[in-house]
Amino acid sequence: MEAELVSTSLAHRNQVEVKKNFIQLNTDRPDSTNEQQEERDGWQAEHPTLRERNALMFNKEQMADIHFIVGPPGETQRVPAHKYVLAVGSSVFGAMFYGDLAEGQSEIHIPDVEPAAFLILLKYMYSDEIELEADTVLTTLYAAKKYIVPALAKACVTFLETSLEAKNACVLLSQSRLFEEPELTQRCWEVIDAQAELALRSEGFCDIDLPTLEIILQRETLNVREVVVFQMVLSWATAECRRQGLALTPRNQRAVLGKALFLVRIPSMKLQEFADEVAQLDVLTLKETNDIFLWFTATNKPQLEFSAVKRAGLAPWRCHRFQSSAYRSNQWRYRGRCDSIQFAVDRRIFMAGLGLYGSSCGKAEYSVKIELKRQGTIVAQNLTKFLSDGSSSIFPVWFEHPVKVEPDTFYTISAVLDGNELSYFGQEGMTEVQCGKVTFQFQCSSDSTNGTGVQGGQIPELIFYC
Repeated sequence: MEAELVSTSLAHRNQVEVKKNFIQLNTDRPDSTNEQQEERDGWQAEHPTLRERNALMFNKEQMADIHFIVGPPGETQRVPAHKYVLAVGSSVFGAMFYGDLAEGQSEIHIPDVEPAAFLILLKYMYSDEIELEADTVLTTLYAAKKYIVPALAKACVTFLETSLEAKNACVLLSQSRLFEEPELTQRCWEVIDAQAELALRSEGFCDIDLPTLEIILQRETLNVREVVVFQMVLSWATAECRRQGLALTPRNQRAVLGKALFLVRIPSMKLQEFADEVAQLDVLTLKETNDIFLWFTATNKPQLEFSAVKRAGLAPWRCHRFQSSAYRSNQWRYRGRCDSIQFAVDRRIFMAGLGLYGSSCGKAEYSVKIELKRQGTIVAQNLTKFLSDGSSSIFPVWFEHPVKVEPDTFYTISAVLDGNELSYFGQEGMTEVQCGKVTFQFQCSSDSTNGTGVQGGQIPELIFYC
């Protein structure tokens, strides 16, 4: 009888312990009423789907049977988790917890993953929710790749593609190569080729690794002057000297660059650029400098280790929106009025400039201000001049740098010309034009005060890269 009482007492105590450990979602108020306690005990009934119930267990100690110490030494965070949930969401965790070589550790150290990225990974595995931010997306992609969670990795790549700009294109190129993401790599190249000067002058360019620097310098399609390439290569070398704790000297800059220096096509510069920007910096040897001067000036040119072939750059596309052009004795005249048109594209492009008609009465010079707006906000503008020869030819006018144009959004492109001569104008305009792989749609702009519209007028051509 006494044994029976002891057994009953132990059973009762165990039931109490199990109940207490099984459901305590809200323990802020220890003196809760019985009714509130029953609500806490019945939390499963309040969340009818498995996803909702799993989501409640994310980053909770309740029923946790594994803990992770995440982050580098001194910056770690202890994260509770549940083996079953992790194993269902990742084959790596499945092998870790239930495979043939599974170990019975209660804590696992993960020093190579940032705590914030690891929590994003776990939240997705518990709830299918993905919350990405610019500051953590790369570390999250690393975690998703490490633990083979392809849906999260794909979401990270999509996020990066959406946020891709000239200022981060080189860094993302480096990461996309590291993570073996060919689609993201291709997107990065599109930006770097079209907006090469902006990409190379960005702060992120100095943070890339040496192999990525070399592969960029090998690129034939960079749309940039070679003197800019040289300047930014030296900026990268300066940053690399600091990273390696080396004194900032021309000799050390050359040493950290190694063979990358010879990927700069110095002889393809103009002689004045070489004399002003390269020859006086002592990065080249005296013989290299002398040989390049001779290559520029001598009839018998010396052999050089540097390529003299100018980069081909990108060939621009031209979207023609008129089927014919004409002129009349009483139009088309400028004097500071605005010619404008709206357009949208079905894939991302980089707007480089626009083509304009010139004088129909012989040679004439025009001053012109060109402008690109998105939803009323100016994204690019340039003030320049062009000389027309009296023909019906279209004369290109360029923005300072190509500008990224997103798909499925209407942009307004405008030109304000100042010139006394009558000019040609376009007619038989089209509302939709297929140009290569890009489809343009045109509509009239309320900014146009000089008569330009879809059917006729100025701005016969849009010049772009894709």
